[in-house]
Amino acid sequence: MSSQGGRKTIIAGNWKMNKTPAEATSLAKAIVEGVASQFKGEALPEIVLCPTFVCLSEVLNQVKGSPCKVGAQNMDYRDSGAFTGEIAPPMLTAMAVQYVLIGHSERRQFFGETNESVNLKVKAALAHGLVPVMCVGELLEQREQGLTDSVVKEQVVKGLAGIAATDAAKVVVAYEPVWAIGTGKTCETPEANRVCGLIRAEIDSLYSGTNIGAGVSILYGGSVKASTIDEQMEQEHIDGALVGGASLKAEDFLPLIKGGAKRLKSQLVKTS
Repeated sequence: MSSQGGRKTIIAGNWKMNKTPAEATSLAKAIVEGVASQFKGEALPEIVLCPTFVCLSEVLNQVKGSPCKVGAQNMDYRDSGAFTGEIAPPMLTAMAVQYVLIGHSERRQFFGETNESVNLKVKAALAHGLVPVMCVGELLEQREQGLTDSVVKEQVVKGLAGIAATDAAKVVVAYEPVWAIGTGKTCETPEANRVCGLIRAEIDSLYSGTNIGAGVSILYGGSVKASTIDEQMEQEHIDGALVGGASLKAEDFLPLIKGGAKRLKSQLVKTS
């Protein structure tokens, strides 16, 4: 479902390294059933569930016929080869996975992801018809040094390097201040909105004359929860949420979907 500027409102759950296949089945089933019972006739945000690779099949089976989509948490940029332990884009598309997280801060922090590797993966995702959710965000020390804007701008510019305007328009960006992920600390909503606006302006600057930034969905991630979602969804530049811990229980995740639905409803009122 689209929001202002043709942008989708997206509520995505990143389950990280949690849930066995049986547990993932139960969680996906509870979310699908909760959506069916709680949102009858309502416009829904795009709901994306991102389990581990070993749970993709189970979750895909559970969401069939529902409004929920499935995303992978990572992928390699190469199509095949002697790269033990990696997952290729065609493997994901063959399963009917539609989204893929790229450059999550935990991948950058613990597994050596760089702006350059993120760029290769974004290009590969687009080439295979996957929607890349490109994650950007600053470390605590970078924020304390006043480097937030320059760090985030660089991640956006290098992540989209060499990507045509028509393809860049398909990318979803997630702003995740690293210091707010899994810490219980939330970036103040006006500041999160400011940085998301900065990302939008930087995309416009990269593709000057195209107004692409106005149509790119930008999500906020970082200790998102039921108590913060409504305020976040009222912001001009925040089009949804990339949710970690609160996506691991249906009773925590469904209120966040409700927040996205409220955003859509308020925009319909404004345009009617």
